[in-house]
Amino acid sequence: MIDQVKQTVICKSVTEFNLNPSKINAYLPQAGDVAFFEVIELGKHTRLQMTDGKNHRILPGDVFMATFGNRYATAQLEGKIPEKICDEYHILGQGGVVGIMNSIHRRYEHKGPTRVRLIAYATNQNGEVINTKYYGKPTIEFTGITQNNVEITLSIGGSMDSGKTTTAGYVCRGYALAGKKVAFIKLTGTVYTKDTDFAADCGAHYSTDFSSMGFPSTYLCDLPELLNLYQGLLAEVHKNCRPHKIVIEIADGLLQRETAMLLKSEKFMRTINRIIYSDSSSTGILHGLQILKDFDLKPFALCGSFTASPMLIDEVNSMTNIPVVTLEDLIETKEWMHENNPIIEAKRISMAV
Repeated sequence: MIDQVKQTVICKSVTEFNLNPSKINAYLPQAGDVAFFEVIELGKHTRLQMTDGKNHRILPGDVFMATFGNRYATAQLEGKIPEKICDEYHILGQGGVVGIMNSIHRRYEHKGPTRVRLIAYATNQNGEVINTKYYGKPTIEFTGITQNNVEITLSIGGSMDSGKTTTAGYVCRGYALAGKKVAFIKLTGTVYTKDTDFAADCGAHYSTDFSSMGFPSTYLCDLPELLNLYQGLLAEVHKNCRPHKIVIEIADGLLQRETAMLLKSEKFMRTINRIIYSDSSSTGILHGLQILKDFDLKPFALCGSFTASPMLIDEVNSMTNIPVVTLEDLIETKEWMHENNPIIEAKRISMAV
């Protein structure tokens, strides 16, 4: 049976383990704990991303290795690790995150969550449950120091699906076309390699996220843990890439717990050189700017899915002098992020007239 177990991508570093069913009713799981689950009934999730990076179909009766974790996704579902032992659990994320669903977007209500049964924990030679967080890697305490004073651009958005990942990818593309070695970090979210793969496809020389440190998600992490995670990812980037530029994305919207904590953190924001803000509508842009103002932050430029509409761009331009940049601007303008960039300056001048 063990030869037929499907191993999800979050467990890719776990190569030696024992199956331990004795802890099922005696151990309360924590984020990152590795376990084996049997599919009971399919719901929203019908595929899981495995260690080969591909999405594989799952069927009732299949056994897979995954981790317990939390998830926050306003356009999909929200779920947490339960505070008690349960008879069944739910798949929360395609990269291998399991917990109990608390709420789901209306478009998925008819499907509900995919239900699974815990059949064993993965334990080490000492009988301890294996946890993927920093598995085989050291925890690096946050210092706020970036090697070589590399410039960091932060891509944030008003909500899930506001365009911030696309914006970040195209920023990477622009830098790569300008001959700069650029790295991409997705600091928060739920494990799934789609965003890091996209940044790499856009030209990032090195692309990584929180899951490389074994975090199934960052939902409900506290600020010190996030800052240490950030420092560890910076160290990983410099070890593998030594970039000229770094582009960072933090997931979900401005009101999301971890996003708001980071944006309010002076320690974190001192490492950031510039912010680009994305949203899906003109009103979203304007409301987001007000929230950022309350955080004492101002983006350098505005982007996102709203830029697909010339009318929405006009609406935003009529209400703010912060430059709107399209995806074409991001890839066609060398060093577009510098304040003396001619396109940015031209946009500022035209809006000031």
